[in-house]
Amino acid sequence: MSIPTCPTKACCTRTAPPEPRTGPARERRVIHIVPALFGTKGGIVGGAERYALELARHMAAETPTTLLSFGPHDHETTYGDLQIRVFGRPWHIRGQVANPFSLRALLAMRSAGGVHCHQRRILMSSMSALCCRLTGKRVFVSDLGGGGWDISAYISTENWFHGHLHISEYSRRVSGQSAAARAHVILGGVDIEKFSPDANAPRDGSVVFVGRILPHKGINDLIQGLPGGMRLKIIGQPYDHAFLRILREMVRDREITFHEDYGDEELVRAYRGALCVVLPSVYESPWGGQTKVPELLGQTLLEGMACGVPAICTDVASMPEVVEHGVTGFVVPPNDPPALGQRLSWLRNHPEEARAMGQTARKRVLERFTWPAVVRRCLEIYDECA
Repeated sequence: MSIPTCPTKACCTRTAPPEPRTGPARERRVIHIVPALFGTKGGIVGGAERYALELARHMAAETPTTLLSFGPHDHETTYGDLQIRVFGRPWHIRGQVANPFSLRALLAMRSAGGVHCHQRRILMSSMSALCCRLTGKRVFVSDLGGGGWDISAYISTENWFHGHLHISEYSRRVSGQSAAARAHVILGGVDIEKFSPDANAPRDGSVVFVGRILPHKGINDLIQGLPGGMRLKIIGQPYDHAFLRILREMVRDREITFHEDYGDEELVRAYRGALCVVLPSVYESPWGGQTKVPELLGQTLLEGMACGVPAICTDVASMPEVVEHGVTGFVVPPNDPPALGQRLSWLRNHPEEARAMGQTARKRVLERFTWPAVVRRCLEIYDECA
């Protein structure tokens, strides 16, 4: 998988751009910029990368939109109406892979009416903001986690952006911008056509974790708390191989499997067949590692909920904004394997109630977390700052 298959089958390489729209949209040509493109071939599989790609793709259905990113080679393609341009061989600031910079990307912004940067604390975002200010363009930023060396460590760049578009109330709160006029909450979205229930899908009753394999994800707590006779699928790429070795030692002789290269079709099948989706992130791991901001949204919770299964998360960061305790799933204390186990057992022992929770979870996604709704929020904010 490089970029997920486009449902319109309109994706192709170097095709002509879509016909320009009439009215205000013609003047609202938007460029999104993200450090890495979502995908396993030359890209990264992660919530931040998927967020930027999907927001840009759905925005392209409303107004001319281009996504700029970085990789080992120059590349241009389309994803539905979205134009994608990848700049090869960027300068990685201080050797930081997640902090690419390219003068060519700055030049490519000349055609934009507005620019939306994804990741605040990287040099590319700060320079994009500065160039946009100097050329009279609107510029916005969303913090999706991560970052690297940036001039914002020495001088404040907060007011360089016309707006800070946060993906959760928690994100706005930890940014220190809760009362700032430029701080807005746009939330996150799910492709509700792709991530959807299927009454005929086989259910194996497994527990599903989806995410990067890192200590702050709390996977060790989930393994320890997993009730006997229950299956667990750990889906995601390992970014800490020492941690992965620890997990593999923990799962010996248990029905726990690791899956590193799931495409979207396999992922949807896993969600649909699951008892529940679990994201047990923590602020502090048993090995002493601390993560101040473990989650800014909880994308995989939303994906599972959109497929009609209940969700379990820890009372950490943004996740209680996604999961309504006792209604769409459960919120448990962090670093508490017995609490996880208790809620998993309850779902297994109460199948009718679990099914109702899953249906309510899907309804919550439809009401609050769709991409068209996120696009509308963004476009309204863009226009307010015109």
